[in-house]
Amino acid sequence: MPIGALDYHDRTTHSPRSVREAGPGLDFDNKPRPYKEYVDRATVPLTDRIRPPQQPALAAIAEATPEGTPTPDRHPDRETVTTLCYYAAGITKRITKREGTLLFRAAATTGALYHVDLYVVCSDLEGADDSGTPTTDLEAGVYHFDPRTLSLDVLREGDYRGVLASASADEGVADAPLSIVATSTWWRNAWKYGDRTFRHAFWDSGTTLANLLAVAHALDYRAEVVTGFADQPVADLLGLEPDREAPLELVPIGAGDSVPESDRDDFESIDPATEPLSPTEKSFPTIRDAWSAGTLESGAAARSWRTERPAGSIGTRESGDGDRIALEPVDGETASRRPLHETIRRRGSCREYERDPISVRKLSTVLDRAVRGVPMDIRQGGDPPLSFVDPYLVVNGVEGLESGTYRYHPAADELERLRVGEFRSEAGHLALDQRLAADAAVCIFFLTDLEDVVDALGDRGYRVAQLEASLTAGRLYLGTYAHRDLGGTGLTFYDDVVSDFFAPRAAGQTPMFLYTMGRPA
Repeated sequence: MPIGALDYHDRTTHSPRSVREAGPGLDFDNKPRPYKEYVDRATVPLTDRIRPPQQPALAAIAEATPEGTPTPDRHPDRETVTTLCYYAAGITKRITKREGTLLFRAAATTGALYHVDLYVVCSDLEGADDSGTPTTDLEAGVYHFDPRTLSLDVLREGDYRGVLASASADEGVADAPLSIVATSTWWRNAWKYGDRTFRHAFWDSGTTLANLLAVAHALDYRAEVVTGFADQPVADLLGLEPDREAPLELVPIGAGDSVPESDRDDFESIDPATEPLSPTEKSFPTIRDAWSAGTLESGAAARSWRTERPAGSIGTRESGDGDRIALEPVDGETASRRPLHETIRRRGSCREYERDPISVRKLSTVLDRAVRGVPMDIRQGGDPPLSFVDPYLVVNGVEGLESGTYRYHPAADELERLRVGEFRSEAGHLALDQRLAADAAVCIFFLTDLEDVVDALGDRGYRVAQLEASLTAGRLYLGTYAHRDLGGTGLTFYDDVVSDFFAPRAAGQTPMFLYTMGRPA
């Protein structure tokens, strides 16, 4: 019987003892390759079709589009697909060292193991030839994005968008000319992290989709994350075995190209051959069971799950009576104008911080732009900016802001003071005793009440809480690296120690994600 989300979370909780008693070291001879390589599939090259999004990163993460309203008559083409995939999951940096060349992707991922893949499901996408005559730029089909070669592997030919529309029962999916499906290949991450990979699937797809949404909005396309869908039909469409690789989210891009009512909802199975990931691939029943516990059986079930949720936020806490400090974000005219494409290329995971303080206005601006609520199907009109998680801060190096612990209230753009004092050693301990957290100017923890979330949304709610936290953290990455003198990185943590540290304010809540920010050394 599949284990439930609460049981899974308890089984994979880090504590000082569990980390101290961890198993043997890593087998580097059996390390899985970070790419999915098909053996005999045709490919569509994309290398000459990157369109760098010029909109400032701080604007792209803050608004649905530059003007705040999608452009319905703007239809994506092959160039759009290239830009979306490249800046979400492509190889953006190559660093040569004595031991070889290191390849870095566009979005942060745990352990640089890159277990999240992107698939494209589209109708015929039209472009223009050299004379300007309209022509089919990318034929309708199902494709896998290969970041190694910047190309698409052809999995199916024809318009299969109806499968996603039926599986999700989502109007945005049915109306989109293309959708991106994010998946996780468990072994590529579990090689190092074992059963915690199910958490990391949503951490790492969240940071990837934060890039994807920002690029789509910078290019003036409607885009949102669909978390409710029947899992098995989507896996079957992509030719996946969920015990090894499973679909996580759908992201419809654009509008105005509805799937015909007669579109196919029955299709032949495929089992495309791929190169082995490593000499010996291991399975993790706990991951499989956690994924299975949250699956939905049909589009109708997905619609009910999405629409019948209780109103308002879930898993969060009401405001307390601590002193409120209004933040001071700069306006659009004053804010950093670093373009989104340069920000994504610049982004890294900071490995060392100076203890020099950062500006309260820059912290305010990053928080203001990043924590505005990600577009997710499970959110309802009138929901607060964050519907399922609360941000708590440990501040140790911000000019103009007293060191201490805070709860951030994004709707009011205010910090609620919880405790005063320097907590550098405590911050380091919370983050698995890592010096990075102790040296950071600020640590931002996202916490939720999982019992409330699972009670309201079932086991699939676990995915939603993890994803809202990681998508927001992905935007924090972009907001941070839009500033020349800021750096940031995500870290893992001792779960219950974090909950105890923020008690009693966070009583009953557990951490979903930790993001740190500061001045890079």
